[in-house]
Amino acid sequence: MKQQRHRKILELITNETIETQEQLTSRLRELGLPATQATISRDIHELHLHKALNSQTGTTHYVAPNAGESIASRLRGIFRDSVLSCHCAQNLVVIKTMAGLAGAAATAIDASHQRDILGTLAGDDTVFVAMRNTTAAKLYTEEVIASLQ
Repeated sequence: MKQQRHRKILELITNETIETQEQLTSRLRELGLPATQATISRDIHELHLHKALNSQTGTTHYVAPNAGESIASRLRGIFRDSVLSCHCAQNLVVIKTMAGLAGAAATAIDASHQRDILGTLAGDDTVFVAMRNTTAAKLYTEEVIASLQ
């Protein structure tokens, strides 16, 4: 049942624009494959699905990972596509993202394993990055701004 559901999920996200877990759950039910939201969440994790940005509509939808694309490369792309602004406040860096993408941006930041980053905290459209000191925060802010241009 799980393998059949995984195959159908991959087929759905390839042939349709699936933006939410609820939408995916609904489509699977329509196809006779009922699943709970928790099951769909696990399936998304196991299949390594991620959300891609539609630059025309500004919405995101589920996509399967590209075989030749590294996770680090995908995270950099997600970060670059989701960040709207970046500002420094003492040893904190405040990054504004498109709605719903702060978690993805924070994951990309955490995956960078930069020595001066102590941690991140993400809301819906804002990421707080705690830096080792104010100098590190200023430098990181400049790096982020440069990467967006």
